[in-house]
Amino acid sequence: MGTAELVGIIVRLAAGAAATFLAILLWAKTRDTAWMLIIMGVIFEYGEIIYSTLTMFGVVAADVYLIPMVLKVDVVLLNLPLGLFAAGFLVMLFRSRLE
Repeated sequence: MGTAELVGIIVRLAAGAAATFLAILLWAKTRDTAWMLIIMGVIFEYGEIIYSTLTMFGVVAADVYLIPMVLKVDVVLLNLPLGLFAAGFLVMLFRSRLE
């Protein structure tokens, strides 16, 4: 692993940690459904960053399945945050249409 890759990993971990920390602080202040979905998306995104880092260093096996031979953990961790962001945006869209 080169220096550039290591710096990239460290920056991604630091930025993800900052975003997750701020998201958790916001979680304590808000009870809005749309914001809660966005916050959960940020937290799961940081989980994906941690999982991919641990996989890269060989701490966690790369082929961990949630449903054997069908659904891998990395597929869920890559797509779940986007689904939560989309759900949060959808809640905001429906809220603005009802007002």
